[in-house]
Amino acid sequence: MAIADGHGLPLAVRVTSASPNECTLVEDTLRQRYVAAPPERLIGDRAYDSDRLDERLRSEQGVELIAPNRRRRKRTQDGRRLRRYLRRWKVERLFAWLKNFRRISSRWERHAVNFLGMVQLGCVLILLRHL
Repeated sequence: MAIADGHGLPLAVRVTSASPNECTLVEDTLRQRYVAAPPERLIGDRAYDSDRLDERLRSEQGVELIAPNRRRRKRTQDGRRLRRYLRRWKVERLFAWLKNFRRISSRWERHAVNFLGMVQLGCVLILLRHL
């Protein structure tokens, strides 16, 4: 899981197994960010549409969650805020940049800690390229 800024540069990266839901991983990933201040807004896909997650992020860290609604009767997002969701391609661009590193794209590392080190090294190289 990765969190990127408005330019697609990495702010936080976390490696876990594929089984947990993304809603449960957001807060821990935000705690492991590279910068001191939390982002103002967090844009996610439909998996992030959770009232409990939205409330926890707003109250504890002051982060506004923007995610399209899943099928529900009461809509919690309006159209103006969801226009920012169209910029989600910048996060996908970060994943494409990380896939350019062969060691990350094929995951030769057996242990998650070693793979996280390689992903963090890739993030450092991406950040150095954009200085």
